[in-house]
Amino acid sequence: MSSLTLVAHALTPALRGLVLGGAPDPDPASVESARELKLEADATYAGPEPAAIQTAEALGLTPTVEPALRDRDYGDWSGRGLEDLLAADPTGVAAWLERPHTATPGGETENDVITRVADWLGDLVERHDDRSTLVAVVHPAVVRAVILYVLDAPAESLRHVDIRPLATVTLSHHTGNWSLAFH
Repeated sequence: MSSLTLVAHALTPALRGLVLGGAPDPDPASVESARELKLEADATYAGPEPAAIQTAEALGLTPTVEPALRDRDYGDWSGRGLEDLLAADPTGVAAWLERPHTATPGGETENDVITRVADWLGDLVERHDDRSTLVAVVHPAVVRAVILYVLDAPAESLRHVDIRPLATVTLSHHTGNWSLAFH
C-alpha cells in the first residue's frame, strides 16, 4: 500500500486577500510554521507556485515540481481579488460561484482541475512501488480537487471542503483505488 500526504502550501497574501491565482511568495511566518510539521517521504512533489516549493523546502524535503499540480487557472481573472470582481461583474462571479462547471473567462472549470489531478494520481501509481511514502505540497484548491476525485464527489461539493494553509490530508492506495486515510 502506498500513501500520499497532501500538504496545502503556506499562507500567502493572495489567500488572505481572496485573490484568484497568481504566484505570490508565502508569508515568512507561515513558512516557519511549516517547519514544525514532521513528514518523511520517499518522493516529494510540489506545484509550481513559489509558496508550494518554499513550503516543501521548509519541511526539509526536496520536491520535484509538477506542472499538473498547479493551482486552478483563473484566466482573465488571475491576480484579481474576489471583492474587485464582484464589484465589476456581479452576475458573472455569482454564476461562477454557484456553478463550478462554469469556467472563469479563459480559465479552467473545477472539473478540469479534478481531471488534471486524477490523471496525475494515475501516473503517480505507475512511478512508485506499492510501499512508497509520498508527499505533495500544493495550493489548497488542488487538495480540494484531489479530495473530490477520491470521494467521487461532484464539483458542486467543493464549497463543502475547506482547506487551510498547512492542512494535511493523507491518502492510501490499494488495489487500484485511492482512499482517504485517517490516523
